[in-house]
Amino acid sequence: MGNQLFQEAQRFVEMAKSTDPAGLDSAVAKAKNSLSSAFANSTLAEQAQLQQMQQELDQVNQSH
Repeated sequence: MGNQLFQEAQRFVEMAKSTDPAGLDSAVAKAKNSLSSAFANSTLAEQAQLQQMQQELDQVNQSH
Protein backbone atom coordinates (compact mmCIF):
# COMPACT_ATOMS: atom_id res chain seq x y z
CA MET A 1 0.00 0.00 0.00
CA GLY A 2 2.87 2.40 0.68
CA ASN A 3 3.11 5.44 2.87
CA GLN A 4 -0.23 7.25 2.61
CA LEU A 5 1.15 10.56 3.89
CA PHE A 6 3.99 10.39 1.37
CA GLN A 7 1.55 9.77 -1.47
CA GLU A 8 -0.66 12.61 -0.28
CA ALA A 9 2.34 14.96 -0.18
CA GLN A 10 3.23 14.01 -3.76
CA ARG A 11 -0.32 14.74 -4.86
CA PHE A 12 -0.45 18.15 -3.14
CA VAL A 13 2.93 19.19 -4.57
CA GLU A 14 1.81 18.22 -8.08
CA MET A 15 -1.41 20.16 -7.59
CA ALA A 16 0.51 23.24 -6.43
CA LYS A 17 2.82 23.02 -9.45
CA SER A 18 -0.17 23.15 -11.80
CA THR A 19 -2.33 25.64 -9.89
CA ASP A 20 -3.17 29.02 -11.38
CA PRO A 21 -1.61 32.06 -9.67
CA ALA A 22 -4.86 33.01 -7.91
CA GLY A 23 -4.89 29.79 -5.90
CA LEU A 24 -1.15 29.35 -5.55
CA ASP A 25 -0.77 30.55 -1.95
CA SER A 26 -3.41 28.14 -0.70
CA ALA A 27 -2.08 25.24 -2.75
CA VAL A 28 1.50 25.84 -1.57
CA ALA A 29 0.37 26.04 2.06
CA LYS A 30 -1.48 22.72 1.76
CA ALA A 31 1.50 21.10 0.06
CA LYS A 32 3.96 22.35 2.71
CA ASN A 33 1.72 21.08 5.51
CA SER A 34 1.42 17.72 3.78
CA LEU A 35 5.19 17.51 3.26
CA SER A 36 5.79 18.24 6.93
CA SER A 37 3.40 15.52 8.05
CA ALA A 38 4.85 13.01 5.62
CA PHE A 39 8.45 13.77 6.58
CA ALA A 40 7.91 12.80 10.21
CA ASN A 41 6.48 9.44 9.21
CA SER A 42 8.71 8.36 6.36
CA THR A 43 11.83 6.33 5.67
CA LEU A 44 15.18 7.94 4.87
CA ALA A 45 14.64 7.27 1.16
CA GLU A 46 11.21 8.88 1.28
CA GLN A 47 12.63 11.83 3.22
CA ALA A 48 15.15 12.44 0.44
CA GLN A 49 12.33 12.47 -2.11
CA LEU A 50 10.26 14.77 0.11
CA GLN A 51 13.18 17.19 0.31
CA GLN A 52 13.32 17.23 -3.49
CA MET A 53 9.58 17.93 -3.62
CA GLN A 54 10.09 20.78 -1.15
CA GLN A 55 12.71 22.31 -3.43
CA GLU A 56 10.36 22.02 -6.41
CA LEU A 57 7.61 23.67 -4.39
CA ASP A 58 9.95 26.50 -3.36
CA GLN A 59 10.83 27.09 -7.03
CA VAL A 60 7.16 27.21 -8.01
CA ASN A 61 6.41 29.64 -5.21
CA GLN A 62 9.34 31.92 -6.15
CA SER A 63 8.52 32.00 -9.85
CA HIS A 64 5.01 33.40 -9.32
